Amino acid sequence: MGDIVEVFLAFSTYATIVVLKMMLMSPMTGYFRITRKAFANQEDTSLASSTEDKKKLVRVDPDVERVRRCHQNDLENIIPFVVIGLLYTLTGPDLSTALLHFRVFVGSRLFHTVAYVLPLPQPSRAVAFLIGLVTTSSMASRVLITALYL
Repeated sequence: MGDIVEVFLAFSTYATIVVLKMMLMSPMTGYFRITRKAFANQEDTSLASSTEDKKKLVRVDPDVERVRRCHQNDLENIIPFVVIGLLYTLTGPDLSTALLHFRVFVGSRLFHTVAYVLPLPQPSRAVAFLIGLVTTSSMASRVLITALYL
């Protein structure tokens, strides 16, 4: 039973890291909006003096959109990792195997963010995405196999 507790504590640590990373994408989007002067809504342009200036600030900026897409990708990948990872911890995996899964996923998401925001040339972002996807899929297969043999 001690192994399950250790695996759960490890999972809690790594899940917290990627969830915090995902949460930081919102302030990063705000930072890019402010520094690029590209806002989504007219009421966000209160620092502009005239109505005409405010209209110019409501626009789409490629840098802001890049950060927003990175955040969206986090939502699509980190939430499944948290759910499947939690179920995976209940299957009683070896601590070393679980740590490998958790660390590889976290590393892939951190690298994915760097590759997306900078941007680094492809296929760096795609490889980071696929590594995270394969890692989560590996945990999901363990959950399904364990459930089938109960």
